[in-house]
Amino acid sequence: MKAVIYHNPKCGTSRNTLALLRHAGVEPEVIEYLLNPPSRARLGELIGAAGLTVRGAIREKEKQYLELGLDDEALGDEALLDAMLANPILIQRPFVETDLGTRLSRPSEVVLEILPPVSAPFTKEDGEVVIDQDGRRAH
Repeated sequence: MKAVIYHNPKCGTSRNTLALLRHAGVEPEVIEYLLNPPSRARLGELIGAAGLTVRGAIREKEKQYLELGLDDEALGDEALLDAMLANPILIQRPFVETDLGTRLSRPSEVVLEILPPVSAPFTKEDGEVVIDQDGRRAH
């Protein structure tokens, strides 16, 4: 299965998502989006394919969000995309594309929606069980 992850190795959710992909037997193309941000068109494609709005794909927890006034609801998609492209840290992560679809994998187990069935136990790096010993999703 072909897969691409827009990854930030400093992010636990992104690391867990990458681990889940590999646990499922999928070796994705890893794009460290802070070093190699997507183009405007590509970012728009990812957001749309994941069923999100542009505002839903922006990281509100980053200091630049408030510093740039991005909490202003009057700002349109173009202004938000401009900010995300100028400051890639504002892009929610990780976006994952597989042959089965595109998701913003927050929480990391959302990626299971676009992977072949996984039944082997999996635990996140913080100890949270995602797939239990009986092969069932814990949540």
